[in-house]
Amino acid sequence: MKMAELNQKPALDIVYLAISALYNNPNNEEKERASQWLGILQKSVFAWTIADELLHHKRDLESCYFAAQTMRSKIQHSFHELPLEAHVSLRDSLLEHISQINENTNTVIVTQLCLALADLALQMPTWHRAVLDLINRFSSTHTWPLLEVLTVLPEELESRSVRIGENRRLELLEDLKTCAPTINEFLKHCCNTNCDNMSVNIKIIRCFTSWVSVRAISLDGIHFHIVLLKAFDILVHKGEGEKQSVPGAMHDAAADCICTMLQCLEDEHQALEMYLFNNIMTLEVAYHMSVAKEDQEKSMNYCRIFTELAETFLKRIISQCNGESQPYAEQILDLVLVCLGHHDYEVAEVTFNFWYLLSEELYQTNTKQLTDMFRPYIERLITALCRHCQMEPDHEGLLEDGDDFKDFRLKVSDLIKDVVFIVGSSNCFRQMFMNLQAPGVSWDTSEAALFIMQAVAKNILPTENEIVPKVVEAILNLQQNAHVAVRHTSVLLLGELCEWIEKHPITLQPILNFLVCYLPQPGVGAAAATALQNICTRCNEHMACHVPILIQLMRQVDSFPINNNAVIGLLKGVAAIISCMPHTEITNSMRELCSFQMTPLCQLIDNGIVPIKGTKSDPVLWLDRLSSIFKNVNIKLEKNEPNPCRLNALEVWPTLSRTIDKYQGDLRIMERCCRSLRFMLRCVSQQVPDLLKPLVEQLVRLYLIHKHSCFLYLGSILVDEYAMMNDCVAGLLEMLKAFIEPTFQMLVEKDGLRNHPDTVDDFFRLCARFLQRAPLPFLECEAMSPILECSLSACNLDHKEANTSVMKFLYGLIAVSQGSKQQPDFKKRQDIVTEILTSYGQQLVTNLLHACVFYLHSYMLAEVADVLVELLNWDKKFTGEWLTIALETLPKQVNGGIITATPQQLSNFHETVIESKTSKSITQALKKLTRLYR
Repeated sequence: MKMAELNQKPALDIVYLAISALYNNPNNEEKERASQWLGILQKSVFAWTIADELLHHKRDLESCYFAAQTMRSKIQHSFHELPLEAHVSLRDSLLEHISQINENTNTVIVTQLCLALADLALQMPTWHRAVLDLINRFSSTHTWPLLEVLTVLPEELESRSVRIGENRRLELLEDLKTCAPTINEFLKHCCNTNCDNMSVNIKIIRCFTSWVSVRAISLDGIHFHIVLLKAFDILVHKGEGEKQSVPGAMHDAAADCICTMLQCLEDEHQALEMYLFNNIMTLEVAYHMSVAKEDQEKSMNYCRIFTELAETFLKRIISQCNGESQPYAEQILDLVLVCLGHHDYEVAEVTFNFWYLLSEELYQTNTKQLTDMFRPYIERLITALCRHCQMEPDHEGLLEDGDDFKDFRLKVSDLIKDVVFIVGSSNCFRQMFMNLQAPGVSWDTSEAALFIMQAVAKNILPTENEIVPKVVEAILNLQQNAHVAVRHTSVLLLGELCEWIEKHPITLQPILNFLVCYLPQPGVGAAAATALQNICTRCNEHMACHVPILIQLMRQVDSFPINNNAVIGLLKGVAAIISCMPHTEITNSMRELCSFQMTPLCQLIDNGIVPIKGTKSDPVLWLDRLSSIFKNVNIKLEKNEPNPCRLNALEVWPTLSRTIDKYQGDLRIMERCCRSLRFMLRCVSQQVPDLLKPLVEQLVRLYLIHKHSCFLYLGSILVDEYAMMNDCVAGLLEMLKAFIEPTFQMLVEKDGLRNHPDTVDDFFRLCARFLQRAPLPFLECEAMSPILECSLSACNLDHKEANTSVMKFLYGLIAVSQGSKQQPDFKKRQDIVTEILTSYGQQLVTNLLHACVFYLHSYMLAEVADVLVELLNWDKKFTGEWLTIALETLPKQVNGGIITATPQQLSNFHETVIESKTSKSITQALKKLTRLYR
């Protein structure tokens, strides 16, 4: 099996061999080769007939699955490959495959075939009323696959997995609405004739839910619908099978149905609203029954329904609390709180989104009366969450990273931070402290209360002098034999109280002594490091006298049982304190702190030790620490005052230069070296020009060999810092010219832009820096033409960071023609940009438009809009003309007649863009346009 593109249709026997190797060959290399070859086959035009033949032969399960999945994928992504005359034969072939499905057919294969048929119906405009054709053909003989097709059809219509455009979607939705009465009759017939068939009943409910979700079935009178009645019967354990437990899959389908109904509910359907409310209220008994039977899946389903009800009725709940007459608020909130009483935290977690929404509404409304109304409910919520955060009483040690319960507690912490303003942080803190004072309180209860206190500690007013001093004193007197989790959470709580500690500097010394004593303790050391980081960073102005002790501590830090991230955090805190020291003392403190990182690096280089990731032989460990130091030393300088860290930078540079030479082929280490140099240069700004020449020479020399994009990034930092110094500009432009040839060698290869997004990102960031710092020399550079052409090709790159850098470059290019006319080079800049846009403007607008419509994600359109706004500011008339021509290049129809955008829609888009004053309005217009093509 050759791995090149297929030039002819392969023999079916070879395809079977590849499929067999993929699923059955024990040799992983053979599996990988088979997977690659089959992937190439699926992308080829021959996949259509191969998949059809495999489905007809039905030799084995694996080949049928591969064929069904291939057919679905081809229809979804490559339907344009088929000529119009082949559409009917493909439809007939799929219908034939569906007609051969029986009760023994694998459900995965059925799903893929049904999805393929649904996607075909969406893209085949000549197949009118496909739903009615399917019902007429299969309703009496193949109920199972028919229900599956009818279920996935609305789902595919809404998912936008198939690019058919908004106009076709609206046309299809109207078609579905027209077919809805037939669907209702069919579902009613299915309910009456398959009352004992669990599998079919599940599919009936799923199908109904799918049609309701896209509003194809009208909500008028829907509360009498037989399927909705069946869903509630299932949830309250009535009807057929009453004496037996309802199967989980059926219960899930019924719960999904009710949740969908709630999501679709609109104000004008008051009868349906009351029907849903009244029937959901009756489910509380069933919920309690599921709890008693320890059927957690069903408990979660009820909780989903109750929470969805609360979210749907949220504005009504709030309006009732504002004095309007509504029968919902108290009953619904009590129902949600009942779920919080479940013994399993996973059930409680289902309700979290509702509490977020409620807190957001209350925060926006911002009235004391309303907040007071909801305070009792939030108090009950916090009490329940505190209980759910309790560890098992026999749990030893700490919760491990990745543990589901630990993740849950982090979500609890976030939720409490969002809702605590309703009850007040101090009140919450006080309540948890009272829990700690209860007689005979267990360690797990204490730890949970401390955990909740930790979540709100930063919101405590620094002037609070009643509870916090008692909490701090209790922590400082904590017994060493206390459970490690209690000690761990107590230490973290101290760190979260850093703002209070800042206003009470008298507590600093005992707290620091306490935390330093905890650093060497297994399990708690990392928490002590985090707390120290918080306190050092926040209280840095009070801590200059502690620097010698802290530096001595950093000398021993690798003997403590803490990871490198904790060490980096400590360095951040110490660096923040150094920033506040007298300038005359900073250099020596920095020298000592940096030496702890430089000495091991030099030893690694001198001894030729092979790096092992994550160990002390890994240069990255020391480089990350060095970065943390320079990043967090922020010194306030008077004008022309020398930076006390200048000497430190000059001392560190030789070691970093040696590191770059030694590990030049290792991208991971190079990225960290560049990061360290970046923060070092930022720390001392323009005060080490002596380093510019040797650093540029080294970057250029090594980039020619290794093409690490981080060298381009570091180049952009140099431009940002030094391009405003006239005597540095020429050297920086020479650096750019040296970077261009090896960069473009990569980017002009086939798929070069897509395969090297980091290089695109860093290269255009470098160019954008030149436009900001030395625009005229850059514009006059002979490399401008190839740079522009590359940027135009990169417009459709769907890598977010890379595309953002390209757009910022284009924006900056147009923007340099603006500005003050008093600037000496203004006219020259304006003339050059005008010449560039006269030559490239049409191509630029066309490429931007095509990128938005066919390639970029919707969240990437704002940057394109920025460029268009700047073009309009430059010349509205030319931009409008270019946009008109660009719109004419968009396809008017696809897939044999599906209308993409009407002339009126394109005209409206053009008018909106031309009249827009802001990027936001153009972004919205672009999103609306792209929906017509996707």
